[in-house]
Amino acid sequence: MTKNGNERFRRIFTIVVDSWGFGSAPDSELYGDEGADTVGHIADSVDSLNLPNLQKLGTFNLKHIKHVDPVKNPQGYYLKLREHSNSKDTMTGHWEMMGLYMPEKFITFTDTGFPADLIAELEEKTGHKVIGNKASSGTEILDELGERHLKTGEMIVYTSADSVLQIAASEETFGLDELLRCCEIAREITMEPKWKVGRVIARPFVGSKAGEFIRTSNRHDLALKPIGRTVLNSLKDAGFDMISVGKINDIFVGEGVTEALHSTSSVHGMEQTIDIAKRDFHGLCFVNLVDFDAKWGHRRNPQGYAEELERFDEKLGVLMPLLKEDDLLMITADHGNDPTWTGSDHTRELVPLILYSPSFKGYGLLRTGDTFADIGATIADNFGVEMTEWGSSLLEYLI
Repeated sequence: MTKNGNERFRRIFTIVVDSWGFGSAPDSELYGDEGADTVGHIADSVDSLNLPNLQKLGTFNLKHIKHVDPVKNPQGYYLKLREHSNSKDTMTGHWEMMGLYMPEKFITFTDTGFPADLIAELEEKTGHKVIGNKASSGTEILDELGERHLKTGEMIVYTSADSVLQIAASEETFGLDELLRCCEIAREITMEPKWKVGRVIARPFVGSKAGEFIRTSNRHDLALKPIGRTVLNSLKDAGFDMISVGKINDIFVGEGVTEALHSTSSVHGMEQTIDIAKRDFHGLCFVNLVDFDAKWGHRRNPQGYAEELERFDEKLGVLMPLLKEDDLLMITADHGNDPTWTGSDHTRELVPLILYSPSFKGYGLLRTGDTFADIGATIADNFGVEMTEWGSSLLEYLI
């Protein structure tokens, strides 16, 4: 496909640093998150933080934090976005980026676990007894029930503050194929309106005793299809490339995706993105880096989160020199997950949007966005494809 007359950028790289919140959203008190600040509290919790590439883009002109100073002449534009949808989960955040508004939350089972009749149907159809059935962090429930699972073959089922049904099982004894089969059955069962959850997640692990169980990279998300067309559909229908890296393909159930790459870690996801930047493609590369959320935010580990940010910054330093004059880089997040906050849930926060192209002559702060959909609107505007009714393009400000 040739560049259209209004197209400024032939390739756009949108990287989601999963859960990288930039301070409480205006409505955070409705979610019990007033005062949450993922990036600020991480910086306050560690002795040092070295993020030179994010720094020079202007990231810390947008949000002043400990250890990393603002810069006088940043290389990028930057702004904060607030989520318009009534949620703080992964699917809603990503769907809103690409133009969908979710007025209602997905059904959650945080306080009670899943209903007895749902569990009974799951046991009957899979042939496995269920243990757990409560809200828990993945590491805690493995320490509690992992050894029992190894002895009995019972499936560990748990949830969180998100709309998820997670099944944990040993890759070595239960088997990955059997775990995926059971998750597919759970996905079918939870399509019923009274039980409809956003995602069913396979959580394979290895190890033989509490304290030593490790979740593997063979996680698999079985999500609901988006409730409507997104910018990804518009790009694909118009003949553009839409390359997904990480769990993007799972989140959108393949809708609008032309090529999908599975990542084993956030570092691997950045390495894949760097390889893609060396290729010639025309369209969008949409990346999710999940370790920030799954390994460090939910586990309430600010030191681990900080070190992951430094690894990301290092890879960012490899990616940026590969970008061409007609490339655009967008770095953002889908929600917060303050590792110093109570519980182990996501936090309702504003998120950053950092924009960079080697062609930029200007830089600086842009207005706060009222919806994550400004990201999708900017992408759609650039490629001249249909956008949903949500979001306003930033393209005219990028000079």
